[in-house]
Amino acid sequence: MTMINFGSVLAGRPVMAILRGLGVEASLHLTARAFDLGITAVELPVQTADDLDALTACVELGRARGYGVGAGTVLTTEGVADAAAAGAAFTVSPGLDADVARASLEAGLPHLPGVATASEITAALRLGLTWQKAFPASVLGRHWFTAMAGPFPQVDFVATGGMDAHNAADYLAAGARTVAVGSALADPAQLELLARLANGAGSDDDPTGAGK
Repeated sequence: MTMINFGSVLAGRPVMAILRGLGVEASLHLTARAFDLGITAVELPVQTADDLDALTACVELGRARGYGVGAGTVLTTEGVADAAAAGAAFTVSPGLDADVARASLEAGLPHLPGVATASEITAALRLGLTWQKAFPASVLGRHWFTAMAGPFPQVDFVATGGMDAHNAADYLAAGARTVAVGSALADPAQLELLARLANGAGSDDDPTGAGK
């Protein structure tokens, strides 16, 4: 198994875009918008054939712009194969599945597993996965990140689920390395705040920026 750290995808990138079930045209539009904002980590969850088409199209756009686009909601080893065939740069799962993680790494794709407990964090570490997706972050709450930083200082957490431009800086300040936002990208009122976060400027409530 080839070990590839997810830091190659997210290091220095406090915001990741998640574009779920939008179809090819809308996915391409929002992927381009994300890149223009400085949000250069983009994930497309793949749950249907249309999602796979959208992923393939956005991978091509990302390649032209010099950025990788990843596949999300990867639940099976077959899903890993589909993601690799589409040219995805990485895979993301809502939970921790050792077979999916190994298949992804063997395919040369960094993998981001979902975790919510200390036991899941420990199991992911045994697989060499030091970047982990805290999901659902809004349910876990900001204090979860502070608490987990004590026993797991070597883990970089991506806050996913319920994140937007208004709470992202708080989660970054609590210890999340990156926040993953979805529908917020389609809200013009949040775009400026997301762009500022992506470029390290913080929000109006945190003008100095936030991060780990």
